[in-house]
Amino acid sequence: MELRIFTEPQQGATYERLLAVARCAEDAGYGAFFRSDHYLKMGSVSGLPGPSDAWTTLAGLARETTRIRLGTLMTAATFRLPGPLAITVAQVDAMSGGRVELGIGTGWYDAEHAAYGIPFPPLGERFDRFEEQLTIIRGLWETPVGSTFDFRGAYYTVTDSPALPKPVQTPRPPIMIGGLGPKRTPALAARFADEFNVAFAGVDDSAAQLGRVRAACAAIGRDPASLRFSNALVLCCGRDEAEVNRRAAAIGREPAELRANGLAGTPAEIVEKIGRYAVLGIERIYLQVLDLDDLDHLELVAAEVAPQL
Repeated sequence: MELRIFTEPQQGATYERLLAVARCAEDAGYGAFFRSDHYLKMGSVSGLPGPSDAWTTLAGLARETTRIRLGTLMTAATFRLPGPLAITVAQVDAMSGGRVELGIGTGWYDAEHAAYGIPFPPLGERFDRFEEQLTIIRGLWETPVGSTFDFRGAYYTVTDSPALPKPVQTPRPPIMIGGLGPKRTPALAARFADEFNVAFAGVDDSAAQLGRVRAACAAIGRDPASLRFSNALVLCCGRDEAEVNRRAAAIGREPAELRANGLAGTPAEIVEKIGRYAVLGIERIYLQVLDLDDLDHLELVAAEVAPQL
């Protein structure tokens, strides 16, 4: 089981705070530092100093870290055209020496689109566009140097593209798709994804969705074992109950609710719950860290949870 750090900067974070978390995660031995891709806060937090762009952040971190992998959970496909996004991710991959992963989804938060003038089509159209975007991004990355890429869809047309630049990773950076949609989400994951993420899902819901994704793989002749499965869960770990309570209060949550819906409690409790996900075939857990100033939290989990996995 690999542990990765996952942050939500739209809730309030400067680049310097994210850099401190990324460096701490790298030094502590976590597998990756991921961030959300949102332009508007959620809930009652102030969100100050305001939103930051996910790929601008990762470009900076690519030059200021050396080993840890970097990615998004999830880039909103509504935010960027597929061609420019393929260029951006390829460039950040080069800047990092081949450490980038692209988590991408349809986009879901309509308020942030309204707040920043971004079109937000109905869900069916977003999925149709998403399928074309995935086709274009993979096509651009996988086209051999010296050849060109063409695509004609209902929403996007690519003509005589040199399909440059190429990412450092070959054949391309890993692509992650996620969600609990019962039909199109598993089908798209089977066709396009290297990793499937069931964010914030309990053990039973995770098992059901992983079953759908495995069935979608089998339906197109893909070995389900070629797809890596992961989850994302909010983290609230403490050496004792007092520390658990303090960390829960710092993020405005109740310990009982966090134990039910996330990874909360002592290191032993968290190891036990991670084990229940491992039985399903989940190989990675993205630890949603909401208090970015509490670096001791990351170090505690690295020291007392990770070695038991």
